[in-house]
Amino acid sequence: MNKALLFGMASLFLGACASERVVLLPSADGAPGAVVIRDKAGEIRLDQPYAAVKRTLDSNRVYQSSPQEVSERYGPTLAVLPQRPNAYILYFETGGNVLTAESTVALKALRTEIAERPASEVLVIGHTDRVGSVDGNDKLSLKRAELIRGVLIESGVDAGKLETIGRGERDPLVPTADEVDEPRNRRVEINVR
Repeated sequence: MNKALLFGMASLFLGACASERVVLLPSADGAPGAVVIRDKAGEIRLDQPYAAVKRTLDSNRVYQSSPQEVSERYGPTLAVLPQRPNAYILYFETGGNVLTAESTVALKALRTEIAERPASEVLVIGHTDRVGSVDGNDKLSLKRAELIRGVLIESGVDAGKLETIGRGERDPLVPTADEVDEPRNRRVEINVR
């Protein structure tokens, strides 16, 4: 999924001449983004932060916008947009539901973000590596997801905002053969939107 936010506004000018602006905003995580705009005149690719095009019925003008222009022109609209979704990954020690030290620290940041979002929805997805049986890994992945759900509820997150699922060993970050101990596959993914 392209994490860059595409923002377009259409407005009418005197004389009923329609125009539209498209500005590519930088992604929250700094990942590069791009958008291609196609019409009867051809294609325009915007692939730098604040690259923009002003389109009218007879022409397209590509230009470089700026944070200031976006703020002045679209500030009130941007202010009412919902927060962008965030994803977290917490890792576990082998064979159980004990978080690694680094993930324990990350969990604190996660709890803060969820508490600060007024209407958040949180999906907690448990995963395992490929050590053990498929059935056992399904149960362990759900147990991990439920553990994190419980921690979030204890810290004040409304249980109604939380959904949990266990994926077992089905969606590894690092593909491995059966019975391979891979730390990056022992995880819980938390999607906050």
